[in-house]
Amino acid sequence: MPASSPHTLASPSVPADAPSTLSKALVVFLAFCCGAVVANLYYAQPVVELIAPSIGLSPEHASLIVSLTQLGYAAGLLFLVPLADLMENKRLVIGFTLAVSLFLVAAASATTPSVFLVASLMIGLTSVAVQILVPLAAHMAPESSRGRMVGNIMSGLLLGILLARPVSSLLSEYLGWRGVFYSAAVLMVVIAALVAALLPQRQPNHHTTYARLIGSVFSLARRYGVLRERSLYQALLFASFSFFWTIVPIELIRHYGFSQNGVALFALAGAVGAIAAPIAGRLADAGHGRISTLLALVLAPVALLIGGVPGLGYLGLVAAAIALDFAVQLNLVLGQREVYALDPNSRARLNAVFMTSVFVGGALGSLLASPIYEHFGWVTTILCAAAMPALALLVFLMKKISRP
Repeated sequence: MPASSPHTLASPSVPADAPSTLSKALVVFLAFCCGAVVANLYYAQPVVELIAPSIGLSPEHASLIVSLTQLGYAAGLLFLVPLADLMENKRLVIGFTLAVSLFLVAAASATTPSVFLVASLMIGLTSVAVQILVPLAAHMAPESSRGRMVGNIMSGLLLGILLARPVSSLLSEYLGWRGVFYSAAVLMVVIAALVAALLPQRQPNHHTTYARLIGSVFSLARRYGVLRERSLYQALLFASFSFFWTIVPIELIRHYGFSQNGVALFALAGAVGAIAAPIAGRLADAGHGRISTLLALVLAPVALLIGGVPGLGYLGLVAAAIALDFAVQLNLVLGQREVYALDPNSRARLNAVFMTSVFVGGALGSLLASPIYEHFGWVTTILCAAAMPALALLVFLMKKISRP
């Protein structure tokens, strides 16, 4: 890879059909942006019990804080991300990033449930800038190293998901929960300024109306079997991921006596799984996509079953968290590389289909986790979580048998 330089960082434009080489510095910057933006979806999760009483939200409705953020993100993936195939990408990223900073301030300032919940919905909706950055990076990367580049950037996204919870828990100890949201808003403004200075422009070749653009999203899903398959695999893996991470903090606190700081350290251990992203990219570039997919789909249910083995204690949960995060990230990068290769001029819309499926799966996993855990206990819960990636593995093997 060429050495980075100011000239490389500030290249004026990226034609829609002519990718340019990404500098190391720009890859690191994009990874940081992806992690910082996606973290907005998760800051509230560990501090819901602090937020709800301070805004007058009843305990039985406190889960709306998280679910509305996820719902907003899914809506943004479906209805806003496709705009990247129609409008100049850099301008979209800056606009969405500044918008989410305003909604973070609104959440931090809220004193009533209605204001905070609307702000939560809009935080999710406008955090989709991250899903414009990843296809943009794919456009900028040469074909020979596209998997590696996307993998490196996606490691930043997973780290943002995994580190948002411990960061929020730790910051709330010193700044309060409102300080967490104010800090995130400042970070978004800084990122918008850096994007304006460092990212090249990209004007898509696509010329159509917004209504036709959204209609074409569903057409792409019908047209490409690979897109449907990859979306299903990752939706099931992310469902198990969300299922596990919704329940494991409760299990650690109730049965292992962990404090909030202890849970934060546990989440940090799980972040080790982010190393899968660059590994996945290299495997895909080397032509090992199918065997690597099989590895991911086998590893995920095995990891969850390890977490349910009696006698291993919290060390078994640590091993399960690392292995599960590795498997989910491995399959994510492999899937994205295949999906982006389907149609270079439709990458944002392909990504919208793929990632909407992923987050719908995640939302369903989170929704099912608490009722199953409260009614049936940890062992049944972990078996249900393992069944999700096991189903993905079964579908994969059936596809492989039918198409040897």
